[in-house]
Amino acid sequence: MSDNRNYFDRVHVWGTVWNYAALMMMLSVPVCMSLIMKTWPSLGVMGKVIATLAPLYWVTGIIEVVTYVPMLGAGGTYLSFVTGNISNLKLPCGLNAMENAKVRANTEEGEVISTISIAVSSLTTTIVIAVGVLAFAGVFSTASSNPTFAAAFNNVLPALFGALGASYFAKHWRLGIAPVIAGVLVLLISPATGVGILMFVTIVVSLVAAAIIYHDMFFPMIKNIFGKKK
Repeated sequence: MSDNRNYFDRVHVWGTVWNYAALMMMLSVPVCMSLIMKTWPSLGVMGKVIATLAPLYWVTGIIEVVTYVPMLGAGGTYLSFVTGNISNLKLPCGLNAMENAKVRANTEEGEVISTISIAVSSLTTTIVIAVGVLAFAGVFSTASSNPTFAAAFNNVLPALFGALGASYFAKHWRLGIAPVIAGVLVLLISPATGVGILMFVTIVVSLVAAAIIYHDMFFPMIKNIFGKKK
C-alpha cells in the first residue's frame, strides 16, 4: 500500500511540475515576441477577451479533468495534458491499449498501460509529424487544396473515431445508442458545443443508460457498497 501511495504521490508531484512548466513555455512565446518586437497588447482589449473566454474554458477544463481521469488514470491524464491532442490521439490510444491488454482504467495495471501507451503515442506522433512536415509539406499543401482530395482531408478525424468506435459499438451496442442520440441532440441544439462538454454529457448519459439496462446488477451493487459502510 505504501509503494502505491509513493508512486501516486510522485505522479501528482511531477505531473503538476510539468503541467506548470508547459504552461510557462506556452506563455513565454507571446511574451518573447512582444519583447523582441517591443510592442505589447492593450490591457483593456486583453481584459475584454479574457472576460469573454475565461468562463467557457474554466468550465471546459473542469469537465475535461473529471472526464479524462477515470478513463486514463493519473499518469496518463497528466501526460496527455502536457502533450495535447487528447480527444483525437491520446484518449483513443490509451483506451485501445487497455482493451488489448484486458485491463481496466481504474486498476494498477490499467494505470501503467495507459501511461506507457500515451507516452509512446506522444513520441510516435512527434516523430511522424516531424518526418511528415520535412518530407511531404509541399505535397500535402497541394493535395489538400485539390478538390479531389479535399473531402478526404476534411474527414480524417471522423474516419479515425468511426474506426475506433465501431469495435466498442459492436461489443456493447445497447450502451452506444443513448450517448449517440444525446450527442446528436446536443449538436443539433448547439453546434458550437466544445468537445469536453460534449464528452461529459455523453458519458453521463452512458452511465445512466448502463444503470437502467443493467439495473439487476447495478442497484444491488450500490446497495451492498453503502450497506458495508454502515
